[in-house]
Amino acid sequence: MPKSTAQAARLQTNDEARQIAIVIGASLFVALCAHISVPLPFTPVPLTLQNLAVLLVGLALGSRRGFAALALYLMEGLAGLPVFSPAGPGGIAQLLGPTGGFLLSYPLVAGIAGFIFERGKQSFARAFAAGLLAEIILFAGGIAWLAVLTHSFAQAIQFGLYWFVFAEIIKIMSAAAVASKRHRLEKVWQ
Repeated sequence: MPKSTAQAARLQTNDEARQIAIVIGASLFVALCAHISVPLPFTPVPLTLQNLAVLLVGLALGSRRGFAALALYLMEGLAGLPVFSPAGPGGIAQLLGPTGGFLLSYPLVAGIAGFIFERGKQSFARAFAAGLLAEIILFAGGIAWLAVLTHSFAQAIQFGLYWFVFAEIIKIMSAAAVASKRHRLEKVWQ
């Protein structure tokens, strides 16, 4: 192989390894945020920083890597690694429990947030809109699963929505601020 071809292959291998490391790191970031959890006595769904992490991963990494990081996160949980909120039983039981609909929505949520944010001007408004739409998908999945478990849509809304609206708006705004600031800083350093 000519020297330039070998160097190009080495650079491509290094870039692929870097991308894999970023996806693994993002899944571990979500796991860390899942452990910052406050159980609420009036609902089986705890308040965690997990949703903020999912939005940040999607907005920062984009649709493909964000989706991959959250799919990996679910695989880690299914394998029995302690990545889910400590308020639940862990493993597959956590995916079948009250938070399962939220958890299973995470790859799609990160993918949608990244997809919307990476298209067009990467501003706070776009990041906020991406986060808001992604959160609507997240809560649709979570509430739908709670409705299956409780056999009541009203009970599912009570358990999975009302107590979280204010905190989720703060998480969306925070994720949007971080993502738009990160994008502005990247432009300065280029």
